Order: sequence, then C-alpha cells, then structure tokens
Amino acid sequence: MPLSEHEQRLFEQIERSLAEDPKFASAVRASDPRFHTRRRLLVAAGVIIAGLALLVYGAVIKTPPLAVAGFVVMLASAAYAVQSHRRAQSPDLHVVGGTTSRRRTRGRSGRRSSFLDRMEDRWRQRPEGHR
Repeated sequence: MPLSEHEQRLFEQIERSLAEDPKFASAVRASDPRFHTRRRLLVAAGVIIAGLALLVYGAVIKTPPLAVAGFVVMLASAAYAVQSHRRAQSPDLHVVGGTTSRRRTRGRSGRRSSFLDRMEDRWRQRPEGHR
C-alpha cells in the first residue's frame, strides 16, 4: 500500500532528522549484519596469518606438534570465515527494525512458513471491515 503525499513528506522529514544524528547513525552501523560479517572475516584472516606463522615457525624449529597446531588453527579459522560468509549470503539477515523470514522444510511438503509468517498472512488477508 503506497504512502500518501503527507505520509511521504513526514517520512522524508524523519529520515533527514535521523541522518543528522551521529549517535543514531553509529548505533545503526553497529547493529548492521554486514558490519559484523566484515569484522568476522577480518578477524579470521588475521588468525589464518597467525596460524601460518605458527606452522612455519614449527617447521623451522623442527617441532611437528607446533606445526600441526598452526595448521589446525588455520583450518579452523578458514572454516569460521566460510561460515560467516555463508551466513552473510543467507536471506535471514536483517537490519535494525527488519524481520527475518525463516522457513523450514518438512519432508516432501516443501517449504512451510513459520508461525509468525502465517499470522502475518492472516492479518493481511483479514476482512477490511474488522479494523
């Protein structure tokens, strides 16, 4: 349902006032899933580099357990980075005020909506006279 002109003007006014508030902008940025994903990927990259250094150091001083530990650290960090990247690609992420649209598959019946999704559908499909 499109907004009326008056509602659009109010909405734009609210957007402008919120954009000018640096505290609000930092709060939104801090709760943005993309920000957290980027941070996780950077941490994973740093830990991969540390694991590589541990692996090389263990090989240079001829200590196999240290080299294996470095490899395990690298492997775990790479798995963490891949998981974070996959989670960022999923449609279940939401920004402040957004909602998730989690759907689960149940056997051969295909995709079923969650309880909240079904309630939202019922709310939208209710008769107009019952408001």
